[in-house]
Amino acid sequence: MHYPLSYCTNVHPCRSRHDLERIIAQEASSVRDQCGFDIGIGLWLPSVVISEIAHDSEATQSIANALDDQRLQCYSLNAFPFGDFHSERVKENVYLPDWSDVRRLDYTRSCSKFLAGILSGEHEGSISTLPLAYKQATRSHDFIKTVIEHFMQLARDLNTLHQDTGKMIRLAIEPEPFCILETTLETISFFEMMWDVADKNSCGDLVREHIGVCYDVCHQAVEFEDAGTAVRQMSTAGVRINKVQISCAIELDDPSDEESRQALATFAEPRYLHQTFGRHSDGQIICNPDLSQELALHPPPDWQEAEVWRVHFHVPVDADRLGPLRTTRPELIRGLEAIQQLPYEPHLEVETYTWPVLPGVQSGDVISGMARELVATRNLLVTGDRTT
Repeated sequence: MHYPLSYCTNVHPCRSRHDLERIIAQEASSVRDQCGFDIGIGLWLPSVVISEIAHDSEATQSIANALDDQRLQCYSLNAFPFGDFHSERVKENVYLPDWSDVRRLDYTRSCSKFLAGILSGEHEGSISTLPLAYKQATRSHDFIKTVIEHFMQLARDLNTLHQDTGKMIRLAIEPEPFCILETTLETISFFEMMWDVADKNSCGDLVREHIGVCYDVCHQAVEFEDAGTAVRQMSTAGVRINKVQISCAIELDDPSDEESRQALATFAEPRYLHQTFGRHSDGQIICNPDLSQELALHPPPDWQEAEVWRVHFHVPVDADRLGPLRTTRPELIRGLEAIQQLPYEPHLEVETYTWPVLPGVQSGDVISGMARELVATRNLLVTGDRTT
């Protein structure tokens, strides 16, 4: 691997520059020490933090020095959560502002400026972002037109940044359940539409070069997409996968089993959305925007009769099972195998932001848990070792 395997720091609260410096010096360095090998970190910087440091060259250099002091590399940012990702209730607020709002464009510009300032050598950078908006949110009639205009402007800005600094930064749009870009086919369709508009505005090449996808493996698994097929479809369509978020979701393989559903009910929590999908034996897919104890403990007949459920709850990627529940790790393995066949190298980042809300997890477990995930993933990537 040209780029060291990373983990996303959105697992740690970050509300100030001081928090960012603490994460680098303490949490991230502790994860590195427990791994026993060099790692990268994908920094999550909310708007309040990026506005404090992005346009301050001394602050940016100070963060770059801190990373270097701790032998940590950062070549990717998570710019999906704009606000406080560790507030009491995040849920659908994580999709605000959406990509029709100029605040999202300005925030992403600031992230790109900061990332260019901390990238070392000839490394390229990536910035993951939300899949346009939440599907159930109210949108203006010209929503898609405005979104594409913002992406074209960002592509021009990233090209200028590349010319000025020599740093190539690419945006990575992250499909997610219940969002405008949800499935692989929806994503490809949007990119084809955007390319057509960009070509007519004489910036098609810039958009293709600078804007691609962040493939979060468990998001497509929750949709019951085959991971390898999804990667190959995007590659065939010419959609560049700029970043991969290595993740596993929950799988309930016997919805009629009460003990398993009781275990699943413990994962219903008030902070994050946990989109839930069920598949029937005839291939019919049913879905619910969030996991609730009511759904888990007292499912309607169509849910109880489904052959399998999958829940968008990021769980440790080194786990095949969580008690009576399975995980989507087999899809992760297939997805990574397909990623390794690409003619270029996406940034790879373990993203299990849910450690603070996992049932039974103590605060001290986060560091050791992230280290175990990174070790298991590195073994999988380097040696093909599927054991956990």
